[in-house]
Amino acid sequence: MPGMTMPQQTWFAAWAWFLGMWMAMTVPMMLPSLIPMLSRYRRSVRGAGGLHLHGLTALVSVGYFIIWTGFGAIAGAAGAAVSAFETRWAMVAQWLPIAAGVALLVAGGVQLTSWKGRQLALCRERSGCGSPPAPGGLDAWRHGLRLGVRCSLCCGSLMLALLAMGMMEPVTMSLVTLAITAERLAPAALRVARLTGVAIVVVGVVMIARV
Repeated sequence: MPGMTMPQQTWFAAWAWFLGMWMAMTVPMMLPSLIPMLSRYRRSVRGAGGLHLHGLTALVSVGYFIIWTGFGAIAGAAGAAVSAFETRWAMVAQWLPIAAGVALLVAGGVQLTSWKGRQLALCRERSGCGSPPAPGGLDAWRHGLRLGVRCSLCCGSLMLALLAMGMMEPVTMSLVTLAITAERLAPAALRVARLTGVAIVVVGVVMIARV
């Protein structure tokens, strides 16, 4: 993956290293979108207060990020496999920029679809991520999982673009974070999504053309 050089260690060590970097990146990226959802949850839960409410909120957060951890584990396994192939067959490296460009075309294309618009509308609506649960630990955990699934469906294309362009690039990470936050909070969310999609497609075309 561009901008993602894994240390020359065992497959498991490379995967674990990637997963750690993934979560270190994902948590600050998703917090601007997650905090309003947590605030809504806290206002909606009835019969909970004080430390109990803080504990429920923490469970929602953990459930949310567990979903993103799962996606990171899958991406890390794929990245470790690509690195192994690249080490064994040098010609694989020649095709990586093309593969990254194709991934950008896919990610940008998804941003332009009506499916993306529906996912975005669900996440922006108050009831889109499921009705706030009762003040119980298991309900809070399940609510966090639902939020994570819904958010990953909505933001998956942008995260794919980030992986293709290099997830350790500060500028790219900042732009994707801004795009995710704007999609969730800006008034013209669908316009933001489509403009972002066009920009991603352009970058993908340029990346392929430069090979």
